[in-house]
Amino acid sequence: MSEQVEQADVHDGRLRVFLVDDHAMFRAGVRAELGAHVEVVGEASSVAEAVARIAAARPDVVLLDVHMPDGGGRAVLEAVRRSHPQVRFLALSVSDAAEDVIGLIRAGARGYVTKTISPDELAAAIRRVADGDAVFSPRLAGFVLDAFAARPDTPVADPELDQLTNREREVLRLLARGYAYKEIAKELYISIKTVETHVSNVLRKLQMSNRYELSRWAADRRLV
Repeated sequence: MSEQVEQADVHDGRLRVFLVDDHAMFRAGVRAELGAHVEVVGEASSVAEAVARIAAARPDVVLLDVHMPDGGGRAVLEAVRRSHPQVRFLALSVSDAAEDVIGLIRAGARGYVTKTISPDELAAAIRRVADGDAVFSPRLAGFVLDAFAARPDTPVADPELDQLTNREREVLRLLARGYAYKEIAKELYISIKTVETHVSNVLRKLQMSNRYELSRWAADRRLV
């Protein structure tokens, strides 16, 4: 009987959601937008912090960023699933690259949506993931299915792309879409100087001389 009372106290009718993202402003915005739909029971900005706090908070669904400075969403997912397999994960990321999506889904995430999603759509996606459904942003579903059908047991790999850090890939993707440095900085919550540094590193690693060559390279690999 006491166990039933405890569970009733923990679940007040709203889904319990935990936020994992290394940008405090973004987490605050998501918390504010979702407050009417779910109960946000905690948040974290790093892999280690997320693993410890998710275990303590016992959420129904974790909203999980893909790239963080000390690792990534996949590391959080794999660590938590070993001890708390009932927790479901929904990736929420600026990245819509195939290798990111497929990597998270293979690790056990129930869905993957991009940060362009509206608050109402995000709330609906959380509910569907909690119910056991798989949820993807419209653009992502097709190539996820194609990738699993064509190469079900083989991870997406590209030696040139593997040279780049996760943040460099994000900058490259936005640059190839025509974003100005100022717009990239705003989208990724970093400074314009940091954007310039990342672009310089990408050009050096890929042995290219300008953003137009980078755009063509990214388009050829369906990163745009």
